[in-house]
Amino acid sequence: MGLNLKPLADRVVVEPAPAEDKSAGGIILPDTAQEKPQQGTVVAAGPGKVSDSGSLIKMTVKKGDKVLYGKYSGSEVAFDGTDYIIMRESDILAVL
Repeated sequence: MGLNLKPLADRVVVEPAPAEDKSAGGIILPDTAQEKPQQGTVVAAGPGKVSDSGSLIKMTVKKGDKVLYGKYSGSEVAFDGTDYIIMRESDILAVL
């Protein structure tokens, strides 16, 4: 079953990686001390952005890519019981 959430233009839907529940030293962190994840997997991508001249600029990321993004990038949404982040492709910092 595929995701029925289709982003428009140059937006992507990212499923964030789970937050780390242990510190580097092995200390178990409570939910309130866990940092927001900054990486995830692209689950859907829009067709691309239309330039000023009217041509379509295709997306450089695709479904399945693991990406790094800014800590406060995009909008968080819940869809079918799963949390996603919808962001512009320009908010993605790197592909892993």
